[in-house]
Amino acid sequence: MSTITTSPRPAEPIVWAQPERAAAFEQWLAAQTSTHSLLPTTVRAASADASFRRYFRVDTQQGGACIIMDAPPAQENCEPFVRIAGLLQDAGLLVPRTLAWDQAQGFMLLDDLGADTMMAAIQPEQPQANLNLYVRATDALLTLQQQANAQTLPAYDEALLQRELSLFPDWYVAKHKGLVLDNTQQNMLQKTFQTIVQHNLAAPKVFVHRDFMPRNLMMPHNADEPRLGVLDFQDAVHGPITYDIASLMRDAFLSWDEEFVLDVTIRYWERARKLGLMDFEDWSQDFGAFWRAVEWMGLQRHLKVAGIFARLTLRDGKPKYLADAPRFIGYIRATASRYHELTPLLRFIDKMEGTEPAISLAFPRLDTQR
Repeated sequence: MSTITTSPRPAEPIVWAQPERAAAFEQWLAAQTSTHSLLPTTVRAASADASFRRYFRVDTQQGGACIIMDAPPAQENCEPFVRIAGLLQDAGLLVPRTLAWDQAQGFMLLDDLGADTMMAAIQPEQPQANLNLYVRATDALLTLQQQANAQTLPAYDEALLQRELSLFPDWYVAKHKGLVLDNTQQNMLQKTFQTIVQHNLAAPKVFVHRDFMPRNLMMPHNADEPRLGVLDFQDAVHGPITYDIASLMRDAFLSWDEEFVLDVTIRYWERARKLGLMDFEDWSQDFGAFWRAVEWMGLQRHLKVAGIFARLTLRDGKPKYLADAPRFIGYIRATASRYHELTPLLRFIDKMEGTEPAISLAFPRLDTQR
């Protein structure tokens, strides 16, 4: 097969904090160039995330591209990424293939699923225009929940749930807000967190992506490919089925009105119950029961992420994340205002944020038969 000649794209030099790591990267890249037909002079930044990982894009002689993951072993363990990618591929999901991996140095060459995320394709001002995108996202989610072998994943157990919740008082309240909690407030949070954990542990367990949102879903290169690509799955766990749909619809970087959130979630629920995923208590007959469980799981995530965003700003020097904290506080207040067990948490949040007490309408019982 003939090779397509391409002109290397001009690329800004990658900045390395440590010269020895830069040298190691150049040596590793040179070793991959012939095997994978890479054009080393085209290496350029692709993206970065909330971890210590960085991603570069490099062109190939055939006119395509590959992704390079730079994941320093002292901070990042790539083994879960490789192992879980295999599980997802076996389940029929569109995920990056690992083409080369230097485990000792933390360099990896991957398929390039493209630069267009689902987030970039969304029209925020026209919710219904995005319905097909969200249906495709729930297609991927249901495949993941139904097919992917979750038994080998770490358990999303009480200890992990509590560790996540502790990020909120430790980082958002204490370090970001600068508040010192008295005994009454500490006891209130401890009791509230225990209630949240018990609600969430009751849900059926499936494969949980743990960051299933439009920024981690990719629009495929091929217009005939119905599947969205799935990224950032290395922290997957075996846990509550409610987590990923809450993550998708109560997005870290995008807010939808309740009508659209419920529309997509009901469509997901209808399909999930046909697959037998809602065979728990009265979930298969009562969407309202399932939705309340989603809200409790979403609350767990919102409290955790508020803490993580504060930590990213204060410890890791990434201030852009904390700019979205008001969105999460809004999610927390909205959910806390609906359940009497969460009234003390709502009062605490309102006092800390200087917000007006939330006024909530009781969520209706929806006995949806379709």
